[in-house]
Amino acid sequence: MTEQWPGRTDAAAVAGSAAPAGRIFLDGSVGAIPPRTLVVLDAIKHAILTGELRPGQGLVETELAQTLGVSKTPVREALKTLAGSGLVTMSPYKGAAVRNVDDNLARSVYDMRLLLEPEALRRSVPRTSNWRAARQALDRSDAATDRAGRSLANRDFHRALYLGCGNALLVEVLDDLRDQTALVSAAAWEQTPSWQREATEHRAILAAAEVGDAPGACQLLSAHIESFVVRNFGFLPGDPGVAPRGSTAPEGGSR
Repeated sequence: MTEQWPGRTDAAAVAGSAAPAGRIFLDGSVGAIPPRTLVVLDAIKHAILTGELRPGQGLVETELAQTLGVSKTPVREALKTLAGSGLVTMSPYKGAAVRNVDDNLARSVYDMRLLLEPEALRRSVPRTSNWRAARQALDRSDAATDRAGRSLANRDFHRALYLGCGNALLVEVLDDLRDQTALVSAAAWEQTPSWQREATEHRAILAAAEVGDAPGACQLLSAHIESFVVRNFGFLPGDPGVAPRGSTAPEGGSR
């Protein structure tokens, strides 16, 4: 789907009239993502976050376009958007690829989560009276029959915890981190997932939030985030790179 931009004469006419220019700006047409590009964006993003497209895998526009039944234009625009969110890398020589996951990425993403997500939950607890969305996400995770279903349900659970924090910008930042968290998790899932342990931790966090115990819920959430990094990468999120004493070999998991 292509955007129709005004030619030089039309642009001059628009510039000469404040009202048309205002309408063009305020109706959201400038910079808006076309619907077909959004569909392609969601499809590629879902494949990345569920591990169907693996870290380091090349993303060839013609192949993706053929698979999704679209032209290369929405694929190209979707890949640019995913590059901006940190899920895809773009190279003028090698093209696009799913972002590789290494210790530096894991440390940065989980350090940010550890700094922001418990605080967002602390603010959400007194503001939230209905945790139905979080409970439903846990139920979907328990009922899921594959990794993709559990991953998406777990993402919804964590978002339900911080959504009521009262700060839209904080929610936006955590939403961006949520995508990169899933990318790191997909790489860790190459080992043995520990779904039961994670489900137990999730329900303990929610139980504390439901009774209004903000400090307890935050403490449990912090431990939940830290334990994933220690098990899978051997260091604490805020650590400069030294593995914590007593850390064990990775055993897999998801967050």
